[in-house]
Amino acid sequence: MMELAGIAVTTLQGEGTTFGDLTAGRLALVVNVASRCGLTPQYEQLEDLQQTYGPRGFTVIGFPSNQFLQELGTEEAIADYCSTTWGVTFPMSAKVKVNGRQAHQLYRELKTTPDAEGKAGRVTWNFEKFLVSPSGEVKRFRPRTEPKDPQVVAAIEEWLPEH
Repeated sequence: MMELAGIAVTTLQGEGTTFGDLTAGRLALVVNVASRCGLTPQYEQLEDLQQTYGPRGFTVIGFPSNQFLQELGTEEAIADYCSTTWGVTFPMSAKVKVNGRQAHQLYRELKTTPDAEGKAGRVTWNFEKFLVSPSGEVKRFRPRTEPKDPQVVAAIEEWLPEH
């Protein structure tokens, strides 16, 4: 896997940055999100993880994607929906593609990581999760695995620095 830190990312507010600048050496949970999906209530648990573990060096990063035709049309609408409906405080990118030839470079790299069953490859649906350590290690969790699932929490706890 290539160095993830240098991969360019555009924020939901349209500012250019890099994955490394967004994570700033923190443990990051990268999630392809969508506002009109049956799994959208996972935003509540994602924000809860952000509030619980943020002070210990963790961040969620949302990557809105309309690849499954369930995301709002503009970055402004996404930002408004996420803040007013779910109280999202974690960073989010501009809309990206997660599969196919136009997939965002970060997702091209992350998709090489196998899940617990040993399957790598395409993102299967909204809310697929990739836990990325500051050293670049990655653990993958499929969409129906909720953010506060014991497997996800255990992985966060394992990789977070002690405080």
